[in-house]
Amino acid sequence: MAQLHCYVPEEIAQQAQRRAEKAGLSLSRYLAELVKRDTSAAVGWPEGYFDLFGKWEGVPLERPPQLPLEKRLDFE
Repeated sequence: MAQLHCYVPEEIAQQAQRRAEKAGLSLSRYLAELVKRDTSAAVGWPEGYFDLFGKWEGVPLERPPQLPLEKRLDFE
């Protein structure tokens, strides 16, 4: 697991410590959760992304027929 190091003003550090205590977490765990939440939000598509391309007007998409299931040996 990576270890990060950063500098913040003392007032911000105190606020973070109080919020961590209120949440019942260590400061390290509290900050890790904030970073995880913020970075995971950026993983998906941005809001309104698909609206940029308009509505699909091509041939309707069809799913091809499913292949038959393979036959496997029974366990004894």
